[in-house]
Amino acid sequence: MPIIKPVRGIHPEISKDCFIADNATIVGEVTIGKECSVWFNAVIRGDVHYIKIGDKVNVQDGAVIHATYQKSPTTIGNNVSIGHNAIVHGCTIKDNVLIGMGSIVMDDCVVESNSIIAAGAVVTQNTIVESGSIYAGVPAKKVKDISKELISGEIDRIANNYVKYSSWFKEE
Repeated sequence: MPIIKPVRGIHPEISKDCFIADNATIVGEVTIGKECSVWFNAVIRGDVHYIKIGDKVNVQDGAVIHATYQKSPTTIGNNVSIGHNAIVHGCTIKDNVLIGMGSIVMDDCVVESNSIIAAGAVVTQNTIVESGSIYAGVPAKKVKDISKELISGEIDRIANNYVKYSSWFKEE
């Protein structure tokens, strides 16, 4: 059973159609929209500030979503994929975004819509990631613009695949 528990009397709110893996942890002031999935060993910790997650978001294995006490909540839009072992902390992720495996997005960053954060990138505090761009490196910088094909071929494909993958576990 996943760990889903209140903190300071505030319970997570999770849409009924979501898949939550057996060893995922979701605590505190967390809201999760429709068709989402939270995978094995992922942690969403809404203990120090709120975390709002839109629809069709997948939080892959080992990812951590947190915030900064009394300062920086975390807001994630719709159609977002948070890759394996990524850290999303006290920031805003808009719609149609791919956060690559092992990347880190720090406090007060804004990742605009239709963007990709490359695997292993570190998006430092207060960075604004331009809509329609790919950021990579340490610290992350814009490396190129995204084509419409890349948006549908990667961002949409991964988000749609995770809706499909989660259905396999709901059948069990």
